[in-house]
Amino acid sequence: MPARTWDPPGPLDLHRTLGVLQRGPGDPAFGVRDGELWRACRTPEGPGTLRIAALPAAGQVEAEAWGPGADWLLDRLPELLGESDDPARLTARHRIVHEARRRHPGVRLARTGLVLESLIPSILEQKVTSDEAYRAWRLLLQRHGEPAPGPWERMRVMPAPRGWALIPSWEWHRAGVDAKRSSAILRAVRAARRVEEAARMDLADATRRLTALPGIGPWTAAETLQRTLGAPDAITVGDLHLPKIIGYALTGRRGTTDEEMLELLAPYEGQRHRAARLILLSGRVPPRRAPRFPVGDIARL
Repeated sequence: MPARTWDPPGPLDLHRTLGVLQRGPGDPAFGVRDGELWRACRTPEGPGTLRIAALPAAGQVEAEAWGPGADWLLDRLPELLGESDDPARLTARHRIVHEARRRHPGVRLARTGLVLESLIPSILEQKVTSDEAYRAWRLLLQRHGEPAPGPWERMRVMPAPRGWALIPSWEWHRAGVDAKRSSAILRAVRAARRVEEAARMDLADATRRLTALPGIGPWTAAETLQRTLGAPDAITVGDLHLPKIIGYALTGRRGTTDEEMLELLAPYEGQRHRAARLILLSGRVPPRRAPRFPVGDIARL
């Protein structure tokens, strides 16, 4: 059980930095216990579990890891927590962005260095509610993942590429995943080696690599590379809610389109994802006018 400590180069909000890796409540691959963050994943060296805790008195982060992937996870701990991220590169052009950054100085962009870990749940989130996607991820990991190394028994590591490929069609159906999304996942895992190479590319090349696969568009690529690369300009286009939130926060108007959102964020070119993240942290969202979209369940069909 190797362990490390690390001195962050500046303020670090551990929970908001890594919280984007959690896929809903009850995520078998991510958890918080006694204020500590736990993450189970499949590294190039094999399954690994990472426990991370802040040591405020010392201004440090403490981590320990289990499994064949333990050393890989610990070696990349600084990158995961945003060591190479530079929040100062963003110049606030709106008061709401300035205030959000002032209130949340420790939010950095996590960089996992793993592609499939973020790509598969992002595919599951295509064109469905978050609750449906989180349920599918949870069920698939519980039934087809493997117990994570380490002492927290509920944690699961997602299947290896071959494991995803062997999931029978009725199990996808039981998890509420339609054929379009399951087929996209199967294409991705069959090209796993080339897909994982995107973790060593710049944003433009990585986006081209992912979107070359049928079923993976700009929305899915951006959602993946925000986490894999910690890419500050990987703005999500094609989202149902994000343009409306950005537009309302910056102008007070409703019904903002993707094109209008990109125009509003043009002053943040190179940092558009970071700017959007800060706007979301401000909490300024348009009041709800319609009931929440109903959750579907194709498993009952």
